[in-house]
Amino acid sequence: MMLRKSFLFILLLQFSFSFAQLNSEATHGDVSFNSGWLFQKGDPSGAEKSTFKDATWHKLNLPHDWAIEGPFDKKYNARTGGLPVHGTAWYRKHFTIDKKYTEQQIAVLFDGVMNNSRVYINGEYIGERPFGYMGFELDLTPFIKFGEDNVIAVRVAPEDLASRWYSGAGIYRNTYLKINNPVHIPLWGTYITTPEVSDEKATVKIETTVKNSLEKEAKITLETKIIDGLNNIVASISQEVKLEKTADKIVIDELVVNNPNRWGIENPYLYDVVTQVKKGNIVIDEYKSTLGIRSISFDAKKGFLLNEKPVEFNGVCMHHDLGPLGGAVNYRATERQMQIMQSMGVNALRTSHNPPSPEMLQICDKLGIVVLDEAFDEWKIPKVINGYNKFFDEWHERDLRDMIKRDRNHPSVIMWSIGNEIIEQREKDGWKVAKMLNDICHDEDHTRPTTAGFNNYGGAFKNKLAYQIDIVGLNYKPFDYAATVKENPDMILYGSETSSQTSSRGTYALPITHDHKKETLEVSSYDVTVGPPWAYPPDVEFDVQAENPTFLGEFMWTGFDYLGEPTPYGGRDNSTDGYWNADWPVHASYFAPVDLCGFPKDRYYLYQSQWTTEPMVHVLPHWNWEGKEGEEIPVYAYTNCDEVELIVNGKSLGKKVKGVDTTDIPAEFRGFEKGMYTSKYRLSWNVPYQPGSLKVIGYKDGKAVAEKVIKTAKKASKIRLTADRTEITADGKDLSFIEVDITDEEGNLIPNADNQVQFTIKGAGSLAAVGNGNPASLESFQDTKIKAFNGKCLLVLKSTEAAGNIKISATSNGLKTHTITISSK
Repeated sequence: MMLRKSFLFILLLQFSFSFAQLNSEATHGDVSFNSGWLFQKGDPSGAEKSTFKDATWHKLNLPHDWAIEGPFDKKYNARTGGLPVHGTAWYRKHFTIDKKYTEQQIAVLFDGVMNNSRVYINGEYIGERPFGYMGFELDLTPFIKFGEDNVIAVRVAPEDLASRWYSGAGIYRNTYLKINNPVHIPLWGTYITTPEVSDEKATVKIETTVKNSLEKEAKITLETKIIDGLNNIVASISQEVKLEKTADKIVIDELVVNNPNRWGIENPYLYDVVTQVKKGNIVIDEYKSTLGIRSISFDAKKGFLLNEKPVEFNGVCMHHDLGPLGGAVNYRATERQMQIMQSMGVNALRTSHNPPSPEMLQICDKLGIVVLDEAFDEWKIPKVINGYNKFFDEWHERDLRDMIKRDRNHPSVIMWSIGNEIIEQREKDGWKVAKMLNDICHDEDHTRPTTAGFNNYGGAFKNKLAYQIDIVGLNYKPFDYAATVKENPDMILYGSETSSQTSSRGTYALPITHDHKKETLEVSSYDVTVGPPWAYPPDVEFDVQAENPTFLGEFMWTGFDYLGEPTPYGGRDNSTDGYWNADWPVHASYFAPVDLCGFPKDRYYLYQSQWTTEPMVHVLPHWNWEGKEGEEIPVYAYTNCDEVELIVNGKSLGKKVKGVDTTDIPAEFRGFEKGMYTSKYRLSWNVPYQPGSLKVIGYKDGKAVAEKVIKTAKKASKIRLTADRTEITADGKDLSFIEVDITDEEGNLIPNADNQVQFTIKGAGSLAAVGNGNPASLESFQDTKIKAFNGKCLLVLKSTEAAGNIKISATSNGLKTHTITISSK
């Protein structure tokens, strides 16, 4: 993260001057420019002009995703969520800047606009950005009317068939207004590396760009401090700098931090680097950067080393949407996603298939999750007709360089990915594009390797694309790993996209089969191979990773379910005819171990059993099988313990040993003919059904260390609300995620409940979204009611800027109401 605390804004606050509708609490840049925007869909003539009449436009605060407002409709593409992600709309904002700032540099920063944006100030065109995932800054200085009303207008025009998943639409990331001294550190103006790191000391190299916008030379002092987590200055340096007129200069400093606290997965320790530009004793600019002191290296035999210690990637791929909240970035929602992933055992993230939000990288820095930062899903050859291919020739270098400049100070970022499953793999000259992009990455950052995810193994190697990058990612085809290692013994390899298993939370189909049932629009959570032909059970990847220890690990597809691409329903991959509506109303994916709302599926616990060490045990399915009394029900247990004991209605059915007692699961996938795959990771019993309870106990070294119980639920009786946080911040942005369960009188979840739940909110909060995790539900995410899916739904509560209590009530016909209170401070 890089945060400017401009001396001008300190003065601004001291003199009680404020911009119209501006919030001075910045998270990136100078001053938030998010509040007080006006919005209108359509393309009215003259909307860029300051005289345009906008009094009737909708008032809102950014970030904003108009598509998530819906409605769901079959006329839209299920591949992009069945939501209106295309069309034209305008955003306008009025603001005033005092005349005292006439000598300053005025700019606006957009962290991302989805997409095809064009920006105007007071009727004058000042710039554009087709790529919705990359931020950009525009200079407003020549067009500002100081002391008068100014109007910034943004035209946004995302196209149909421009994405293979839900993109959202609008100014969906944060915006900032910047007032800079003519001599200042520009956007992304520091480059911090740690060329030497040991437990005794670390050398920190800081390359700072200083910009002089004056028509004369300037002499300044550049002072840099490194500050630890206790606010102690642990290193500092100062030097006099002479700047030529209207020129930039890179100033290089090297500082030594003694006994550094190293950043890592277990200890994500962060320092601040504060760089001040001084004119005499006066601070005219201040720039804050994040520093994580760590070393990284990669080796074909030793794997990935973080601080000289091997780390295997327990990784996930993630799209950028936030489920029912849509594409509009929110720090807390993003943080919650990654906390849930971390609780599953995740230590690595692939930002598929585009640059992430700045907030995502801030959070990975904070949590200790390493990141594969990915730039493109397309190069010149299209996957969808209006994708990035349209802009590649003109914009690829700018977009890639900007991504690296923006993200290279994050200690969490360890690789730059130049592409995912790009069609150029099949082209004889495709290697030339790969080399060009690889060279750009190394030019901007010499400290991290490059990578890409290849799914066309024959093409990627035959046409030499795989040899243009530093580390090769392989998508699917796990049975080719061994041969690839044998043929390329010096190549560093990993699974860049794995498994693609699909399932619906809480759905169990009997008998267990590798097929999904189209008539239900659901997928069984027994987690055997279903859906796309490239998919395979997680167990397969666990096996081949163990058999190929030089692999760096895996990034499974995908951490969270996401809107759009409703596999295994609806369509086929990379189809440029575009539409995936064959199985409407399905409009979201089934891939993840966690559903759209953040509720774990059973597969979450399968990964947790492999990727965590804190003792755990999980049992499935539910134990409500009315009408199947006496029939055998397959019961699975997942654990990281040595063995598991199953107790049914108080009677032990004995212990089974992980890795010794195996489970055969029906499977059919590429490289494996239809049949039974033997899993070492699942323990199983066939249990004649009788109502009552299932209890599993996990043992380590003969001692019981974990257990879980599932009981047969009786009649639905009440609603249970459980908030992830009962105290939130009164900033108009913070969220509380409230799980809603339909239970019997004893509190047991009703596993197939679909009751409609109505919400009432009173006090200092508002409804941000509702959801239920069902990819086929067409209920609005923004309504005050929603049906439960397999016993659960979700309410997302947002704070206002006023402190106070928020009372939330949930009601449903025939059920006891539940009310909870959230405190906003």
